[in-house]
Amino acid sequence: MYGMKVIGSVIARLGSKRLTYKNLLPYKGVPLVLRAVRFLELCPIVDRVVLSTDSELIARTCMESNAEILLRPPELAGDDMASIPVFRHIIEHFPCDVHVNYNCNFPECLPEVVAKAVALAADTGEALSVPYAIWAQTSERIFNYGNPFEIHATRFEDDRIHPLDIHHMEDLLAVHRANQPDLPEEWRHAMEKKE
Repeated sequence: MYGMKVIGSVIARLGSKRLTYKNLLPYKGVPLVLRAVRFLELCPIVDRVVLSTDSELIARTCMESNAEILLRPPELAGDDMASIPVFRHIIEHFPCDVHVNYNCNFPECLPEVVAKAVALAADTGEALSVPYAIWAQTSERIFNYGNPFEIHATRFEDDRIHPLDIHHMEDLLAVHRANQPDLPEEWRHAMEKKE
């Protein structure tokens, strides 16, 4: 993999049908989108990080990072847009050998998973972790993808990713609870009374 250029991306829209402003909600005190960008910045395999967004608020949330902020055009920002055309837009602006995307719905992941996905993608054209936190493709694969809703990636299971995909507030709380110390006992009693 020596000499291979790797672009890491986070794609984040402001709208979310299931959890409003999800990408801006905090996990361990940091907005999910900023946490994802910072995570990729710390991955040794990643040469450059790109945030693709249609939202000024999300862009401003990540301005203090070292990520390149790429404005996603309206035709790539709809609810039913597949990810592959968004990835293509990213590498048209930031050419690379391998592109790797981190899904900020999975805020607990280790850099070794990114390295594994990149290595598999370099060998097979495309790799996707299970749970679906890390997705990598060669540039050639992205530009010649075919139907972007039919994913033929080499899948690999990895228990270094917390398995819960955040789509609801309860999901976010569950990941917090699994990866942080307990709150004082009075919190537990108060939450039990609410249920």
